[in-house]
Amino acid sequence: MLNHEINRAFRARVEAGGALLLPGAANALAARVIEDQGFEAVYLSGAGLTNTYLGMPDLGFVGLSEIAMHTAAIRDATELPIVVDADNGFGNALNVRHAIRTLERAGASAIQLEDQKSPKRCGHFSGKEVVPLDEARMRIRAAVDARQDANTLIVARTDARGTHGYCEALDRAQAFIEEGADITFVEAPETAEELRGIPQRLAGTPQLVNLVVGGKTPILGLDVLDEMGFSLVLYANLTLQSALHGMQTALGQLRSEGRMDEGGPVASFAERQRMVRKDLFDGFEKRYSF
Repeated sequence: MLNHEINRAFRARVEAGGALLLPGAANALAARVIEDQGFEAVYLSGAGLTNTYLGMPDLGFVGLSEIAMHTAAIRDATELPIVVDADNGFGNALNVRHAIRTLERAGASAIQLEDQKSPKRCGHFSGKEVVPLDEARMRIRAAVDARQDANTLIVARTDARGTHGYCEALDRAQAFIEEGADITFVEAPETAEELRGIPQRLAGTPQLVNLVVGGKTPILGLDVLDEMGFSLVLYANLTLQSALHGMQTALGQLRSEGRMDEGGPVASFAERQRMVRKDLFDGFEKRYSF
């Protein structure tokens, strides 16, 4: 399927309403697993990419080129819509414009921008700072102007809840809607009451909520968040945290027992080949052989 067709279908799905679970992937293999499990879209997590690609915390260490490279790899591996975390746009409004065009070409269906200063931090870390509202608005205006496909969604995130308070975060989200944002994302609300107030205050624009396992936002069920009015329910790094746990479990057993076979806590060799579509490439090889 062509990317503009994926984007059109994704916009229609978001606008149709009903909460959509959005798991995060840090690489193409995780995206393949997400698609295989029947999810409707995938999120390329900047935090997950930093953790897995560099082995470093989410403190602004990855740039546009790395995010674009991994976006393209995921687009080649799956036909799911990709929501791409573009951090704070990597500079001023002109940098945001370049980032949007680059990520669209790489295969993004939606691009998320936040209002943090550089270097940015994970939304559930302390010590974040946000830029002035006027600067944040210009980032979103530049993003909306830069997209080539009208169905590419612009997701505007504010981290002001942790710096200026809940009401300021809502005011910023409303300002981003005025600049043309398609979806808004108030990061790290801390109570169920705060969660409920976000779609109420910002009614008419789809809302994303980020549920971080171990983070600041209370974990509520999909049905509850749907009833509240959220459109996208993001688990940005669930795959990463589960993979980390799985690696620790398997490697701990290997170290203690000195051996590991398919009876251990690992996927089978056959399952591994299925997930990377080896049969597809076997078919290509046969087709293109003399």
